[in-house]
Amino acid sequence: MIQIGAKGTLKRLDEMLESAMNGTFDETSYDETELSRLESRWKQYFTAQGQLVGQVKKERENIRTLVSDISHQTKTPLANILLYAELLDEKAENEEEKMLAGQIVRQTEKLQFLLQSLVKMSRLETGILELSPADGEIAPMIRETAASLQKRAEAKNICLDCELEERVRCRFDRKWTSEALGNIIDNAVKYSPEESRITIRIRKYEFYACIEVEDQGPGIAEEERAQIFGRFYRGKQMRQEEGVGIGLYLAREILEKEEGYIKVSSADGTGSRFSIYLPISQESAGYPGSEI
Repeated sequence: MIQIGAKGTLKRLDEMLESAMNGTFDETSYDETELSRLESRWKQYFTAQGQLVGQVKKERENIRTLVSDISHQTKTPLANILLYAELLDEKAENEEEKMLAGQIVRQTEKLQFLLQSLVKMSRLETGILELSPADGEIAPMIRETAASLQKRAEAKNICLDCELEERVRCRFDRKWTSEALGNIIDNAVKYSPEESRITIRIRKYEFYACIEVEDQGPGIAEEERAQIFGRFYRGKQMRQEEGVGIGLYLAREILEKEEGYIKVSSADGTGSRFSIYLPISQESAGYPGSEI
């Protein structure tokens, strides 16, 4: 029986690891040496791992199909319910009938929002949805997102004040970063008192651009700050407001997929400041800034 020296053993182990990482590992001719037995065990392990990966891919594809079916099958019925509720509102003969029709509209819109949020959450968690970050100026995206929520703010006489440095560039997926930022601004509008102010600003640091959303709302108690980014979590003071507790969770998931992050600073009764951090683009990384 040929004995392989220590150098030959290390070389063979290196070859085994290399082929395993490339997905081409195969057992060489079997004999009674310890190295050959190790090869045989590795072959069994990688075969089992390959089967597991295949099973995970199949389950992910099943989830993709289920999510697509849910989205497709619920879209038309909900749109029809909204249409009929609006017709009822138009034909209402008294205030009570108008109130009931309005309730149908609001609850249907809430259900639509919940289903859309669940679909987005499912796609993010299962990896079905892939973000495509690219270098670009971030101020235009912030303005566009704030403008989409302007009417909601005006309904409560809330001032949306954008203090933006024009030439800040970072890596982000425009559509999904706007989704994350929109969720944060929407929460600020929802929970802020009438005739208050929400300030949105950009700060530039050495490695990150920071978007701050600062409100004059009720604030967040210290014991709740670690929980607000969890799925379906709603703060004790916020439960009287309509909502499902998914917005901040989605924002965190989106930012993590962009190699960014989010944090909050607040105190009970003194307003909140949410800070979104996104990687600075390479071409502007040398810009002098503060330290985080």
